[in-house]
Amino acid sequence: MNSLGLPTMDLKDKRVLVVGLGKSGVASALFLQQRGARVSVSDAKSPEQLRHEIPVLLDAGITVETGEHGERTFRDQDLIVVSPGVPFDMPQLGRAREAGIPIIGEMELAYRFLKGHIVGVTGSNGKTTTTALVGDVIAASGRDTLVGGNIGTPAITFVESAADSTWIVLEVSSFQLETIEQFRPKIAAVLNVTPDHLDRHYTFENYTAAKARIFENQTADDFAVLNADDPTCVAMAANVKSRVYWFSRLQEVERGAFVRGQNIVWRDSGRDEAILPVTEISLKGTHNLENVLAAVCAGMLVKADPAQIRRAVDEFRAVEHRLEYVGTIRGVEYYNDSKATNVDATIKALESFPGHIHLILGGKDKGSDYSVLNNLLKQRVKRVYTIGAAAAKIESQIAGSEVVRAKTLDRAVKRASDLASAGDIILLAPACASFDQFDSYEHRGRVFKQLVGELAARENESLASARRGEGS
Repeated sequence: MNSLGLPTMDLKDKRVLVVGLGKSGVASALFLQQRGARVSVSDAKSPEQLRHEIPVLLDAGITVETGEHGERTFRDQDLIVVSPGVPFDMPQLGRAREAGIPIIGEMELAYRFLKGHIVGVTGSNGKTTTTALVGDVIAASGRDTLVGGNIGTPAITFVESAADSTWIVLEVSSFQLETIEQFRPKIAAVLNVTPDHLDRHYTFENYTAAKARIFENQTADDFAVLNADDPTCVAMAANVKSRVYWFSRLQEVERGAFVRGQNIVWRDSGRDEAILPVTEISLKGTHNLENVLAAVCAGMLVKADPAQIRRAVDEFRAVEHRLEYVGTIRGVEYYNDSKATNVDATIKALESFPGHIHLILGGKDKGSDYSVLNNLLKQRVKRVYTIGAAAAKIESQIAGSEVVRAKTLDRAVKRASDLASAGDIILLAPACASFDQFDSYEHRGRVFKQLVGELAARENESLASARRGEGS
């Protein structure tokens, strides 16, 4: 039985194909094999690119296909499990659907087996920070808590450890929501919806519809958390069957969390309760105030004590690669916001600093319009350093600040460090996916931090050498 007491899937001797070997694909394949399925996997990447994953799967007795998605591989399967990175409209999947083969994603597979209460968090921006913070808030209330999903730990890995009383907080992407059928969070939050992944969803309407699916299976016994300051979220509420709670930094809401003066206030059943002062939030940016408001909603809905929520928020620090302070060299501050993989995220990053910014932009384009950055570039950015495959498109659309064509991240960091003055900010907020030059946004962020670390080491060595010279 799963969290709602529904019977779990019978996988014994079923032929199951897993498509895509990211973290969730590998975890799904191993889970399915352990449950008695006859598992095969298919990934278009080369054996060299999958050199770490292949031995683990072969050792488990799983058949591995690499380099292409063979037509015959998709035939005669009882079930296909698709990883989030695989386009759902891939021709082979289309023909499998026509043949009547069920196709689901790892999130749906996990849901069929998970016990406990699920909190699902999605949105164009802020979902990783909010997911982590919600996890901390619920854990601070003394409840058994697991945190995963798109944040890094596949939900399927929680099947063995989750109990009926466990709260499972999951970051859920639009790609994962494309492949749900029964997935039903007890609390579902949509933080915001701005254009993203249009290279995959094609239109903003399709992207919005995918996000809205997080509410699809909820009932009046469940809760929806929505941003009252986001017009797309407001429009979503009309089709939500669960109980809607709002959060807002700009207005008082009928039911939910909002800002009054310098305090975050919770309102329910006509009663207001102060939760914490805004000044106690250490995270930079108004977008992080919204993330805290959403987390307050989730905390109050699980009946956490306000003092527990306040403590969790006070102790929370920025998630890695999300406007993460890296260090200061010669008075120049370096920030890693590699998770800013769309234009709206970059806007939020720029709004977090008053000016004197050296901005690193570029990577793999997602069908974005970079011209919307121009007002902020003019107001706050000294120079833009373009990198990656999207550089030419970015350069053709942006205006308002000097552009340095760096091509690669290491050259961008070097040029920015040479040109920046004390009091400036060097900010990696690329507005693009990472897959042209890096394995993931995490890989890109780690490389950025490594480059900054090398700069700091050279600066320290230079200072030490100067001191030795003075002492001789």
